[in-house]
Amino acid sequence: MDMAAQHPTAALLLCEVVMEILSWVPAKPLTRFKLVCKSWNSIISHPHFVKLHLHRSPKNAILLFTRAQALTLGEEEKQSLVLSSVESFIQNPSSSLDAQENRHSLHVEDWVSGSCNGLVCVADILFHSNDDICDIWFRLWNPLTGFVSVNTPCLRANVHNSFGFGYDESSDSYKVVTVIPDSSGTVTAHVYSFRDGSWKTINSLPAFLFYAEDNNGHFIGGTLNWLGLRNPRGDDYDWADVTLDMLMIVSFDLKSDTHKQILLPKGIDEMPREEPILGVWGNRLYLLHDYNNTHFIAWQMKEFGDENSWTQLLKISFHHLGVETLFPEFIFENGNIFMLRGRHCFEEVFYDRRDNSVKRINNLANNSYFIAFDYVESLVQPC
Repeated sequence: MDMAAQHPTAALLLCEVVMEILSWVPAKPLTRFKLVCKSWNSIISHPHFVKLHLHRSPKNAILLFTRAQALTLGEEEKQSLVLSSVESFIQNPSSSLDAQENRHSLHVEDWVSGSCNGLVCVADILFHSNDDICDIWFRLWNPLTGFVSVNTPCLRANVHNSFGFGYDESSDSYKVVTVIPDSSGTVTAHVYSFRDGSWKTINSLPAFLFYAEDNNGHFIGGTLNWLGLRNPRGDDYDWADVTLDMLMIVSFDLKSDTHKQILLPKGIDEMPREEPILGVWGNRLYLLHDYNNTHFIAWQMKEFGDENSWTQLLKISFHHLGVETLFPEFIFENGNIFMLRGRHCFEEVFYDRRDNSVKRINNLANNSYFIAFDYVESLVQPC
């Protein structure tokens, strides 16, 4: 048998073996492995490999968007994005936030509207002299590879808007959604596909108002989800006037551009004293709120979209947490660790339900506040 005739098959087999091995390597080393040789660069850059690697990547990091306050008069406010593993952040939050090697600078006007598959969606917002109007541009950014997309066409909107960012697997497209309610109660969604490079308008959303403290849409299962108020009167509200029947979850499907409403857990029988929030970890949706200003409660939707799968995951007293009142912020480790913020100071409380332990950190953000996103390092660079 002619050995030369076997060379193409042998080369193909070797390529598949190399691809299989490299697909289990963390994303950061792979950016250096591309320099080893042309064949490795070709393998690592191939869209099939990028998707395979993403599928096999563990979600072992969080994305921290921080906006530091100016400490002295006249000092310019600074913003940055920090990457840290969950383990490192929980063990030493302050050091993780201060680590320069994982810090990326942002413009003062930038706002992180979401993270998905290693991509960060950044909104550049220009406010007009009329405080109710702003211009918004969006871009995608991969902090690991340095990839930055071109800006979207400008979207003019009122300032009472909310962003959401996610991935439509059916069209292999990353999309950003801007939801804009007006004073009459009408809600409009503007959807931009980075693959198609175009905006489209959806006018069929129900009248609802989202919370200022929780205005990013939460991506899960191909949908973006907001917690809000049904049929609000105008574009503002007083929480003291809100009733349980006004609370709703709006879920927007990125594939069909349609929406549905998801009911809150049936076990909620009393209005929280403070606004509840949604959270996502892995493929689970969470609802976090206080009870009678004495307990913190966490609900988990075990099967996304199935309202009967809401399960009360946690009920813990403020006394046990060592606080008088608090606000939920983020969830780690499949709903096992909760990060909560004290009300009157820069204090973060970490509660681990596996061993019932409590850890408190004062002045964590060094006179700044931050927002945490679930994040995974990847090689994704969309068209």
